Amino acid sequence: MPELPEVETVRRGLKPVLVGNAFACVEQRRPDLRFPLPERFGERLKGRTIEGLDRRAKYLLARLDDGEVLIMHLGMTGRFAIDKANGTKSAPGDFVHGQSPAVEFGFPKHEHIVFHMGDGSAVRYSDVRRFGIMDLAPAAGLNDHALFKGLGIEPLGGDLTPDWLARKLKGKTTPIKAALLDQRLIAGLGNIYVCEALHRAGLSPTRRAGSLATKSGRPTEKTATLVRSITSVLRDAIRAGGSSLRDYRHTDGRLGRFQHRFRTYGRNGEHCKTPACDGTIGRIAQGGRSTFYCPICQK
Repeated sequence: MPELPEVETVRRGLKPVLVGNAFACVEQRRPDLRFPLPERFGERLKGRTIEGLDRRAKYLLARLDDGEVLIMHLGMTGRFAIDKANGTKSAPGDFVHGQSPAVEFGFPKHEHIVFHMGDGSAVRYSDVRRFGIMDLAPAAGLNDHALFKGLGIEPLGGDLTPDWLARKLKGKTTPIKAALLDQRLIAGLGNIYVCEALHRAGLSPTRRAGSLATKSGRPTEKTATLVRSITSVLRDAIRAGGSSLRDYRHTDGRLGRFQHRFRTYGRNGEHCKTPACDGTIGRIAQGGRSTFYCPICQK
């Protein structure tokens, strides 16, 4: 599943095409994705201008001129392709796993929704497994929507500080990796970048989360290091256009490059990249997910 840097890459790729543009019409080729699409979905979008395109956690939020928000989530295999008004094509984040080239009824089998825009461009949404989501909701009270209620802070929004994290981790006996993956704490962090951040911070993924706070709930030196590591790994990944696992691609068709900078993820059995460390990257299972770490330099 794409994580925060990949979704942010998609947002940046879609923004120049969508913002300031209006929906001329919407092709809806099935009634549902993961959940049923909103009633009168195409009718409600037709003629609406997109005033902004934001991201919340792993969701894309297209803010419309009638006060509603088009909520989009890529799920595991969702992707957007753009037919620009000048005839060129691009793919702002291609996350398809085992994409099928099959065609039905004159269009690609897994292409479920096409947004035809007022300037002649088209934004095509494909989803092999149909785990993606599209919904419409009023902008007012969006935080109370079922998809967003209870979501934690944005890791790049300025709220993630050592003091805040220490207060939240105080007394927690769960492993630090599990705590960081809890979307109620920090929204948008996923398995890849938590593994990478913990390695940068020199922290074992099995370390007790509460050890990063003093008895009074104050941050330790390691807490500050972890916060810096989380923000730096996310920013580095966004600058690199995300990580290309299988066939993810950047907005102009180039592969994301951050996978070439992985220190731990997917490197089981390889030498640790920490200078002067003789460790070998290991793999354990935590919460049904693979965790990659160095048992020598991560304590």
